[in-house]
Amino acid sequence: MDAASVNLLREVLASTGWLERTRDLGLALRTTRSPGGLLVVGTPDDEPWHMTAHLADEARLSGLAQLSPTLVRWQPPPDAPTHLRVGLDRIRGAGRGETLFVVAESRAPVPLLERVDDARRTGATILALDGGDPELESLAHDAVVIPQEGAALSFDGAQHLVSAAAGEITRRPGLRERLARLADRVTGPRVSD
Repeated sequence: MDAASVNLLREVLASTGWLERTRDLGLALRTTRSPGGLLVVGTPDDEPWHMTAHLADEARLSGLAQLSPTLVRWQPPPDAPTHLRVGLDRIRGAGRGETLFVVAESRAPVPLLERVDDARRTGATILALDGGDPELESLAHDAVVIPQEGAALSFDGAQHLVSAAAGEITRRPGLRERLARLADRVTGPRVSD
């Protein structure tokens, strides 16, 4: 999806609340302190290559090195390039200043939930973009849930909005905007017919 398509998607979703939620999650990705400290993981059947590629592009284009993602893989081939050989053990080493971003349209398996819990206990920030996984969401500091049916936003579209928001140069929201976003979090995104 190119920038024009992302802008069109933003216009379509402007009154739904989805734009604010994905923007908040994108901005939360920036709290990672150093390059390589943004760990992106999915499920064994769906590794988040797409999101990882977009975050790498945003890191390069925005000059925000902390957005340079590390793709964490379930079974990386030993002969893969170094940056594609990062396995689940990397999550065990996650700590303060690092972010574990779980991108999972389907439910996270127990081994992933255990590692996410370990990373949270050692001080890593846990973020999630998921399709409705209460166990994962209970471990996340912030999560955006994209229901598999009936949502105005697709899971793929949400990935584009989150990654684009992560790389945006934005001004700090005022008190009114922060309170409005907080109210939306408590009540959930508004859904238009």
